[in-house]
Amino acid sequence: MKLYYFPASPNSRKAHAVAIHLDLPLDLRLIDLQKGEQRTPEFMQLNPTGRTPVLQDGEFVLWESTAIMQYLASQGPNSLWPESVQSRADIMRWQSWQQAHWQRACQPLQFERVVKQVLQLGDPDPQVVEQATQQFHQEAAVLNQHLAERTYLVDETLTLADFSVASDLTYAGPGQFPLERYSHIQAWYARIEPLPAWQKTTPRG
Repeated sequence: MKLYYFPASPNSRKAHAVAIHLDLPLDLRLIDLQKGEQRTPEFMQLNPTGRTPVLQDGEFVLWESTAIMQYLASQGPNSLWPESVQSRADIMRWQSWQQAHWQRACQPLQFERVVKQVLQLGDPDPQVVEQATQQFHQEAAVLNQHLAERTYLVDETLTLADFSVASDLTYAGPGQFPLERYSHIQAWYARIEPLPAWQKTTPRG
């Protein structure tokens, strides 16, 4: 299987981390978003949206990180994507929440305080940061409460849900995410960080 990815991208990271955790061999193909390689005709043929990651398994091509994660975890029995219909629905609930709400709260802070600096796009926009911070608190409160008496998001074991939600905290430090009041999120993420799959996919530089 080939994974077309950009290592600095949280969406690429979560798909790559799942493959590493499950010991699935991948032929990694770097798509450098900073060089515009996602807009080449060759890549656009794989994914007409021009985004990473993209998984290619023979003639089968799959884009969207959550779908890729589920496909990878379906290659054999494992606890990341258990057979239980209810567990899978619960995992999907958190993956859907991550895409629809959590990501939207984290991405603006990441862009304003990290991406802008890397691409030399100027200073953070105070209004965007303020709005994103308010949304972050709204969503973080939900996640923190859910984790108050849980080790992981679903079934007290590591699942795809954890990789999905954790991916948006990749730049929590440099993005200055306001996590101070959310002790349960901090404790949960401290369990994710030491995982070999997470360490191996940490963006460098």
